[in-house]
Amino acid sequence: MDLHILDHRLKVTSICKDGLVNFTHPLIKLIFLRNRTRCKFFSLTETPENYTVVLDEEGFKELPASEYLQVEGSTWLPLNVVSNGHASSSSQAVGVTKIAKSVIAPLAEQHVSVFMLSTYQTDFILVREKDLSVVVHTLEEEFNIYREVGGESVPVHSQDVHNGLQKNGKVATKPTVHPVLSPQNQFCVMSLDPDTLPAIATTLIDVLFYSSSPKEGPQPNPDLDCIKFFSFSLIDGYISLVMDTETQRQFPADLLFTSSSGELWRMVRIGGQPLGFDECGIVAQISQPLADSDISAYYISTFSFDHALVPEEDIISVIDMLQQQRLEPAC
Repeated sequence: MDLHILDHRLKVTSICKDGLVNFTHPLIKLIFLRNRTRCKFFSLTETPENYTVVLDEEGFKELPASEYLQVEGSTWLPLNVVSNGHASSSSQAVGVTKIAKSVIAPLAEQHVSVFMLSTYQTDFILVREKDLSVVVHTLEEEFNIYREVGGESVPVHSQDVHNGLQKNGKVATKPTVHPVLSPQNQFCVMSLDPDTLPAIATTLIDVLFYSSSPKEGPQPNPDLDCIKFFSFSLIDGYISLVMDTETQRQFPADLLFTSSSGELWRMVRIGGQPLGFDECGIVAQISQPLADSDISAYYISTFSFDHALVPEEDIISVIDMLQQQRLEPAC
């Protein structure tokens, strides 16, 4: 298989919900006015805590400096696995599961932190630019690695990467096994023809900017109830949406499309407290057991927590599997 280092340099940011009003204009520009911006990689995910916005350097210029904006200090590079016609197995699993053993696990073993973004079309593995030499050295035996430069795919080898092989300097410790929760929402992973985006503009603006006003009183327990989660990505001209079925009913049914099976997904939310960006192996500890059981999964990292979507019929066994993993003694 081929591994492509895409021609984007990304920032991972978080917008506080109380400060969203300061960002509505640039966000609307980035979503709807593609001819007014040079941004080619944009993803916005709303969770109960905040809005996570991942975007390239051109898009980042659109965001005003604000006390309501947090920016992770690194520059991130998106990787994408492309099958070259020789499937590694006959498995029909989709999403992060199909790259768990070939990409996610080896990077975790080398203490490379990854930020995952699954979309309707593909899976993006974001790595810090400073870790690129480690990434190439780790994966070059398994993959033909290419770097996209000006629309051309240029072969990359470890000796071509600046600074040589640099270990991250992190002590090899057994990663923390984080608690998992499963809210009751049923989710859909969908897409949309970009030409029809104006037809859903009013609904999309309402969902993104007007459906999350702070509620008085105690907040629901996400382990028992539904949580707010909505993800919109516009990457190199392709749109991906992740929403629960209640939100889906607000959109015109004839414009959004999903797989022919129309599969519904349930969420596994990873982390009892904000995870941070330096810990390694979080994606691996979720994706590896799913890969061993051949269970499909989409995986969306956000500024505070990680989220995996698994087929609805598998949610009970997945939660049991991951909770059992927490009980296993450390080696």
